[in-house]
Amino acid sequence: MRSNGLIIAIDGPAGAGKSTVARELARRLGYVYVDTGAMYRVVGLLAREQGIDAGNGAQLGELAGRLAIRFEALADGTQRVLVDSRDVTAAIREQEVGEWASRVSTRAEVRERMVAAQREIGGAGGVVLEGRDIGTVVFPDADVKFFLEASAAERGRRRHHQLLGRGEAADLRQIAAEIEGRDRRDQAREHSPLRCAPDALRLDSTGLSAAQVVDEMLRRCRDAERARGARQQKP
Repeated sequence: MRSNGLIIAIDGPAGAGKSTVARELARRLGYVYVDTGAMYRVVGLLAREQGIDAGNGAQLGELAGRLAIRFEALADGTQRVLVDSRDVTAAIREQEVGEWASRVSTRAEVRERMVAAQREIGGAGGVVLEGRDIGTVVFPDADVKFFLEASAAERGRRRHHQLLGRGEAADLRQIAAEIEGRDRRDQAREHSPLRCAPDALRLDSTGLSAAQVVDEMLRRCRDAERARGARQQKP
């Protein structure tokens, strides 16, 4: 049995607020936070820079297999994303890179390599992982699973506000269209499609603050920790 704590999976569509609540939940639990979407963004960024076609599974898989992706926690609770010692934290958050990530993540060759890396990172427990297929594919036996969603309009508004806050030009209608396109690709892809695991707690964050969502998640995780502790104490 793992001694380092729970494996917590948070899945959901783009813009549902997964990163915000996963980061805060991990902080409050004293767990490691892993943004698996950032890993696909790294592949998308490097594929774009190297001129690799988003449909070329073989080349994308080879690229994904040789990347050394590392997350570095900062004192303010945020993270730096490093790939082969290069800081790509800002670059992978560009809107165009998000579109690339959505396309390359449909390739089985990419997903196989990323899933293996994610299992290696989180297998010891004491971790909060967020993405699209954590509770269904990466860790189907995760101790606690959440599926976080929000209305398409709300997700578009949040993304628009985020981009404006970073000083980037942003068109709300274009953002909404891109989110809907990513939803279709994520749900329809052959390998590891976006779906809610049967044993996941479904949470709709529309109209809720991040703190309210985290509070609900934390209650469920504390219950799971107590149950796990009781099992470990049994002779």
